[in-house]
Amino acid sequence: MAKKNRKLQLIPLGGVGEIGKNMFLLQYGKEGILMDAGLKFPDEAMLGVDIVIPDISYILEHDLDLKGIILTHGHEDHIGAIPYIIEELRAPIYGTRLTLGLLKAKFMENPVNSIETNEICPDQNLILSENFKLSFFRTNHSIPDSVGVAVETPVGTVVYTSDFKFDQTPVDGKITEYHKLAELGKNGVIAALIDSTNADRPGYTFSEKEVGDSINEIFRLSRSRIILATFASNIHRIQQVIDAAVRYERKVCVVGRSIVNSVDISTELGYLKIPEGMLIDPDQVKDYPVDKVALVTTGSQGEPMSALTRISQSEHRQVCIQPGDTVIIAANPIPGNEKLVARTVNNLFQLNAEVIYKPVSGVHVSGHGSEEEIKLMLNLLSPQYVVPVHGEYRQQAQCSKIAHKLGIPEENVFLTKPGHVMEFSSSGGRMNGTVSAGRILVDGFGVGDVGEVVIRDRQMLSEDGIVIIILAMNPNNQKILSGPEIITRGFVYVRESEDMLESAKKEVNKTIDRIGRQKIQDRNKIKSRIRDSAATYFYNQTGRKPMILPIIIDITGNNKAK
Repeated sequence: MAKKNRKLQLIPLGGVGEIGKNMFLLQYGKEGILMDAGLKFPDEAMLGVDIVIPDISYILEHDLDLKGIILTHGHEDHIGAIPYIIEELRAPIYGTRLTLGLLKAKFMENPVNSIETNEICPDQNLILSENFKLSFFRTNHSIPDSVGVAVETPVGTVVYTSDFKFDQTPVDGKITEYHKLAELGKNGVIAALIDSTNADRPGYTFSEKEVGDSINEIFRLSRSRIILATFASNIHRIQQVIDAAVRYERKVCVVGRSIVNSVDISTELGYLKIPEGMLIDPDQVKDYPVDKVALVTTGSQGEPMSALTRISQSEHRQVCIQPGDTVIIAANPIPGNEKLVARTVNNLFQLNAEVIYKPVSGVHVSGHGSEEEIKLMLNLLSPQYVVPVHGEYRQQAQCSKIAHKLGIPEENVFLTKPGHVMEFSSSGGRMNGTVSAGRILVDGFGVGDVGEVVIRDRQMLSEDGIVIIILAMNPNNQKILSGPEIITRGFVYVRESEDMLESAKKEVNKTIDRIGRQKIQDRNKIKSRIRDSAATYFYNQTGRKPMILPIIIDITGNNKAK
């Protein structure tokens, strides 16, 4: 196919229709680039799963020449999948200084072999091939060193805003580069991937500086120990706690492995300014008066293993809640985490802590732009086509409505799902089929070995328990030599259900007799018959559907097991 007839394909492998695991593939011919490679934390239905990452099978199956992976900032939902996929992709990684610093810390926990990383800054251009020429623009978000990406291709320029808001008074003084956005819009943008996380919120998102004002006021008024929980990567929020502690002469203790790593890296790279002697270890907290110490920790989302959650359950080795402690949860619950956060708040109140957690308290602002900021971004870029990304589907649908208000035709806004292919050429853009995409579940050291069947089994076990039926059988005549023995876990209380279990054994014996008369030899069929008869019996007796696992031990006439 002649190059002039090639089409540019944009394929979201994540980051649409749900929160997290952001990953977007731009493909031209056999070449491609990835923008972000994030993870998603499991919901309550994903029992035992640690994280969820995007499916990269399409890239591997089509043997794409991946020119690079562009990371826009250091949040887990944008970089977290890298350690699990990079050895298969073997592509160079590009990111800003802090982003690469946080990524290298992840590589220390999940070692990978000889990965090429390259530092970028907003003022540079990056030519990955004649088909992919990149430029960057600084954005404001809840982490420093966040950038958006403009990709010049033979078909046109694609802009990926990544996460953004327009903060006129950012903590680090670095505002969004409006002039670059306007210049991109002037030169022409064929498609823009727009952050939709707060598309359903009217107006503008407040500045992070306003959180600093609230934190200062709490420090000024409080006569107790202060414990503030935030995202480990929210460096600006941590800096404002440090500044308030300096102003009101408190020492600061950082608690929680992830936030300690984040503070160490950010301090080493110069993104956090901490006066010498300001930080103390958890073991030193007890040596200071309660009004002379503040703790910064993780657990703003009620994560079960986070420091604040363990503190609220009196299970933390070094920190205990003291009556009168002021606990600040400086984050809004991510959808799905509301119950976890509420449980932590309840536990803290039961320990007689004063908890500041409501959105109206002023201790948290979002890192994502609201409706008016999305309008401003679209007006600056003036894209021909719009692809709402990030957030949940309802927010992406709302972003679509915002685009329509600005005069962008409905057919030029693509609401997609992972694997949907958007195709662009000189004659315009269109949806053009789907490719393999979805989610890969990571459980412990296993990547992808836990699938939907395993999750379904875990759900069944969690709901109605398991029944194990063990019997010894002569394989020659299908006669029972021993058993059946029935073992249950999570199904019924055995001591109160002995009669029912004895009757269940009789039902199994009847099934075995029928199998013998029918001369069924196939062990899988025998197990299936036993499973079906036991399931029917237990459901009729209890209304429950436990997992039933028949185990048949073959014993021949000389009493030797096969």
